[in-house]
Amino acid sequence: MEITEFVEALRLDGALLAEAAEEAGPDARIPACPEWQMRDLVTHVGRVHRWATQYVTEGTDRASRPPEAPELTDKELVPWLREGHHHLVVALHTAPQDLSAWTFLPADSPLAFWARRQAHETSVHRVDAQQALGVGLTPLPRAFAADGVDELLAGIHSQARSRVRSDVPRTLRLRATDTAGAQWSVRLSEEPPHTVRSADAEGAEAGQDAAKPADCTVEGPAEALYLALWNRTPWDSLSVSGDESLVRLWQERGGI
Repeated sequence: MEITEFVEALRLDGALLAEAAEEAGPDARIPACPEWQMRDLVTHVGRVHRWATQYVTEGTDRASRPPEAPELTDKELVPWLREGHHHLVVALHTAPQDLSAWTFLPADSPLAFWARRQAHETSVHRVDAQQALGVGLTPLPRAFAADGVDELLAGIHSQARSRVRSDVPRTLRLRATDTAGAQWSVRLSEEPPHTVRSADAEGAEAGQDAAKPADCTVEGPAEALYLALWNRTPWDSLSVSGDESLVRLWQERGGI
């Protein structure tokens, strides 16, 4: 996907998140995060958007924590969220292609990283807000959902903080049935998960890995995979074959 596509996804999902938050109210419970109410979700996203904006506008080259939220009344929360979201969208639209800034996942460029990461961050929390409101989820484009699966598996869960570990080596394979060739083989062990992409011809490793049997294979539309892997929807709509304990492992330890 292009940077402009991620920024557009961020723009749309941020607006939908704010609308759902406003309608649901600050006391609404977040199903995927039972300890959170809507005010907590809005505060989190508002802080993260401002944090990302600092990297894009200032080119900060070192890690920092998201800024603390100001003291706000419940009525001020959603306007504050909208303000931060707007500034992030504008910052990404106007940033130079050769932006130099700190990142925490591999990417073609810092600008590509921040556009992609914030698009998916906002998408997942838009789902949270709509679920709290109790309305149907706005559908995700297939390419965006497949990219989100890739970011989560090959990026976020490749890091040391991932708790998805197995005492005995296992392979979990995921396949998006509505996106040509989108497949990921996740090798689980006592180390952080290692994901091999098979979406395109990516060399001998991808071809060899795709030919090997997996301990568990999960298939379904890219959007269903995306939401299940983020533990936002049940795995019931997906086809699971093989060792289903790997699905339970993910459900128990795959949270971010």
